[in-house]
Amino acid sequence: MSGWDDEEEWGKTERSYGDAEAAADLATYRALKKSVSFRTLLVVAIAGTATAFWFPIPALALVTGGVCGIINNLLLMRSNERVVETRSVGGFVFSSFLRIAVFGIVPVAFAARGPWWSMAAYFAGFFLPLALYMASVQRAFKRE
Repeated sequence: MSGWDDEEEWGKTERSYGDAEAAADLATYRALKKSVSFRTLLVVAIAGTATAFWFPIPALALVTGGVCGIINNLLLMRSNERVVETRSVGGFVFSSFLRIAVFGIVPVAFAARGPWWSMAAYFAGFFLPLALYMASVQRAFKRE
């Protein structure tokens, strides 16, 4: 026997996922979208303000990266929701290319205007919402 169908070996258990659990998970998902956006704005505003006197261009890049990261995160989530609703990935792929083009040119402008490492400050802000969401989702959806 190959063991592929052996439930004991793989530890599979049947679990039902009801409408109440789905509604609770959807509410958690929506709350996380809002809280991650707020926490990102708070972090980049504090860090940007604290460093603006010494490094004005990188501080602006950090704040701009945070705002662009929030917008990107919300657009990505909406695209994922549309894939689930329509079962079509064409719109998702198209929106991904648009997001890459728009949000990819911004750090180049900062690197051209300010010190080259302003691009790193932009990307730190840009990926902050994703990192916060990843950490939050692991805690929020932990099943026992």
